[in-house]
Amino acid sequence: MKNFEETYGNKLFWINKRIFDIILCLLLLSLFSIIAIILLVLNPFLNPGRLLFIQKRMGKNCEFFFAIKFRTMLHTKEITRKYDEPIEQHRITPLGRILRKMRIDELPQILNVLKGDMSLIGPRPDYYIHALDYLKNVKGYRERHTIRPGITGLSQIKLGYVDTLEATSKKASIDNYYIQNVGYIIEAKIILNTIFIIIRGMGK
Repeated sequence: MKNFEETYGNKLFWINKRIFDIILCLLLLSLFSIIAIILLVLNPFLNPGRLLFIQKRMGKNCEFFFAIKFRTMLHTKEITRKYDEPIEQHRITPLGRILRKMRIDELPQILNVLKGDMSLIGPRPDYYIHALDYLKNVKGYRERHTIRPGITGLSQIKLGYVDTLEATSKKASIDNYYIQNVGYIIEAKIILNTIFIIIRGMGK
C-alpha cells in the first residue's frame, strides 16, 4: 500500500497536521488527568471495573495498534459480536452511556496520537478482527487506511457508530472522500462539528 502522506498532497499540510496534533494533545493531558481522577472515584459505584479499556484496532497501512479508551461497558473475556452485528447495548453501563454521548470515552486516545498511532482527525479505527472481515467484504475499505486513523473524522460526524456492511461501505466511501480532499478547511469543519456533537451529547 502506498504511503499517502508521503506520496500525495501537500507535504507541508501533513507536517502542520502532525504538529497541531501534538500541541493540542499536550494541552489536553491536564483535562485527561482530571477526568481520569473523577472516574476513579465514580467507577466503583456507577461503572465497576478498571478505568481504561485497551483494544486491538486496525491503523495506518492496515497494521494493528492498541487503542486506549475510558471503559464504558461491562467486562467480557472476549468479543463474541460478529462484524455485521449491532453493539451489545446491554453491556453499556449508566456512566458509560454518558461518557459515550459526550465522547469523553475517546479522550485517552490523545496518548495514541502522541505515540503516533493516530491523529486527531482521520478515519475511525475499527476493532482489528472485524476490520479483517471488512477488508474482504467492503469496497474501498483498505484504501481508508492509507493515513493515520483519527479520534474523530468525517464519517464519524456524518454517520456516527455503524454496525452493518452497508453502513460500513458508506463509512469507507466518506473516509476516502476525506482522504482525497484533505486540507485545512475540511479539518476545521470536522473540528467544529465534533465540538457541536460533544456539546449536544450526540455521541453513541
